[in-house]
Amino acid sequence: MHEHIRNRCLKLGLMLKESQQTVRALAQKTGYSKSTIHKDLTERLSQVNEELAKEVSEILAYHKSIRHIRGGEATRQKWLSRNAEKKTPSHLE
Repeated sequence: MHEHIRNRCLKLGLMLKESQQTVRALAQKTGYSKSTIHKDLTERLSQVNEELAKEVSEILAYHKSIRHIRGGEATRQKWLSRNAEKKTPSHLE
């Protein structure tokens, strides 16, 4: 594995450990694609640092376990927002 990839894996693993962010949020913050980050954290990191890889794996498992809740809440907020727009009288806009 190339040195820059090893460094990227470590950097991403440490960032995830500190911030507890989702893969999508990390991708936005770092500029890497979600696919690259996911592959680095799930496959490559274990070759670089097994202990960190286990911690990252637990965080990713937690995110996976609550994703249905996050998705449901996002949908709820979307519909609340749409309904609020419809209820606003047009003469007040």
